[in-house]
Amino acid sequence: MPEITSPSLLACPIDGLPLSREQGSWRCPAGHSFDIARQGYINLLPVQNKRSKDPGDSKEMVLARQEFLSTGHYKPIADAVSDLVNASTDSDKTVNILDAGCGEGYYLRELSKSRLINNGSRLHLTGLDISKWAVMAAARQEKNADWIVGSNANLPLLPASQNIVLCMFGFPVYPEFSRVLTAEGILIKVDAGPDHLIELREIIYPSIKAPNQSENTLPGFTLLEQQLLRYTIRLNSQTQISQLLTMTPHVYRITAEGRARAEALTELSLTVNVQVNKLVVGDGEIKI
Repeated sequence: MPEITSPSLLACPIDGLPLSREQGSWRCPAGHSFDIARQGYINLLPVQNKRSKDPGDSKEMVLARQEFLSTGHYKPIADAVSDLVNASTDSDKTVNILDAGCGEGYYLRELSKSRLINNGSRLHLTGLDISKWAVMAAARQEKNADWIVGSNANLPLLPASQNIVLCMFGFPVYPEFSRVLTAEGILIKVDAGPDHLIELREIIYPSIKAPNQSENTLPGFTLLEQQLLRYTIRLNSQTQISQLLTMTPHVYRITAEGRARAEALTELSLTVNVQVNKLVVGDGEIKI
């Protein structure tokens, strides 16, 4: 694995002051303390900021995503992100990277592997997700990263502390991304395209809605580059189809009839259609 540097970039979620590590916990100058869990992650999501008792992806969704991603079906997406990171950064500096909505850590792990192969430069990886189950799974699989239970709406990170923010199929909070990025930082945002998993959607829904165009506004950011990925994957078992459905937001929206149709499938060819966007705070092409 690449060398992971260790200066604290974390901020207290209560008062925003810098956190420093003291044995098995992180503490701010005001005395707020946050224990490091046995698995190695830290919970920086205050109870008052939770919208539910157990926010984010469930344990079942995390396990399904972990199993599905391990098959390599989304590796071309991870490779595209890694290539973009490697092309945008120099090899002689430490690069601080936040995956905002990291899930079980797949994309950070793939980026770490790619970085070692390409130029071996130093990384400081931070993965944040609102689901404790996702962060717990990520921390078990990769020790050379800071894994945080937290919210994109109130990132527990110091201002201008990140060179790159990743938002992979997530929920962007642009003011927070802008706050934690350096002046020369970049945001890499991956979104589903209009035909993403279209074959599955045609099976589980009675009709397909037109794409939402509201995401054209990127407050505080300028789009520098967009890569469109489109390829086909083949799922050869009901288990894989169920894993894919369980790991997506469709699991919340599907009707009983749609679920029954999905459960009757034993194989399925699917279109993967995503947009990989590179954005900067303000204007200009930047080398970190």
